[in-house]
Amino acid sequence: MLNGIPIHPDQASTIARQVDQLHFVITGITFFFTIGIFLTIFYFMVKYRRLSPAKRERPITNSLPLEVTWTIIPTLICVVLYIWGSSLYFANAKAPDGAMEIFVTGRQWMWKVQHPEGVREINELHVPVGRPVKLTMTSEDVIHDFFVPAFRIKKDVLPGRYTSLWFTATQTGRYHLFCAQYCGAFHAGMGGWVIVMKQADYQSWLNGSVPEQTIEEAGENLFAERGCFSCHLADGSGRGPSLLGLFGQPVPLSAGKTVTADESYLREAILHPSAKNVAGYQAQLNEEQMLELIAYIRSLGQAGKAKP
Repeated sequence: MLNGIPIHPDQASTIARQVDQLHFVITGITFFFTIGIFLTIFYFMVKYRRLSPAKRERPITNSLPLEVTWTIIPTLICVVLYIWGSSLYFANAKAPDGAMEIFVTGRQWMWKVQHPEGVREINELHVPVGRPVKLTMTSEDVIHDFFVPAFRIKKDVLPGRYTSLWFTATQTGRYHLFCAQYCGAFHAGMGGWVIVMKQADYQSWLNGSVPEQTIEEAGENLFAERGCFSCHLADGSGRGPSLLGLFGQPVPLSAGKTVTADESYLREAILHPSAKNVAGYQAQLNEEQMLELIAYIRSLGQAGKAKP
């Protein structure tokens, strides 16, 4: 606070204070050199103004000490800032083991949140204080950006893929959530709140909101309804590979490459099964069979011209 005026949002996460420290150091360095350069220019402008008595007989054309100084000092400053910023980036790039995972979907113009217990929220995110929270995010339409100033976290939310970020809230309260990427006519209204609660209060809220099934149970029911069990047998003898213990493991592909079975890979494998064929498994239809099916569908005729 500066005379009652806040100079930055609340520092409500474990990384917020470190981000602010780096920000103010960079701002201070920028301010120092800006003032220094301006005063130097002003000094020479006055000293060597037209008709001034300053001596100009032997102008300095080069100075090795000066050149070394203005090369080494900025280089050292940049190296220190790079290492400092990189350490913060890598510390916040991967969620710690055991972090609570929450799924976030952005769409014009709202945030849809789903907790692992199955609880769903719109434009609100309830989390417990002092516990790492990992957000796995995607978009249903255009690029959005999940931004909580009090936590100093910000990440693009992209259609067709998953992005993630994590935080640990350090104090209870309500904190603004924004979309920081222009996403259409009502972009400015795409906001919400992150509500940080004590662990006991969060558990009470959760218990009072739990639906009939968790997100895993809903996925299991969908897996059975769509007949996925018929191909993905547990012993690997089906048409598709076994899914037991798959997540997070390397997957060898028929093209000779290896990918990690993360959320993005699984999404692509579900929507486009032939995009990356697993070694030892092939697409269900070859090109000849595809042509045969297309020919059959063509033989059924067009709308209003079907065969008798």
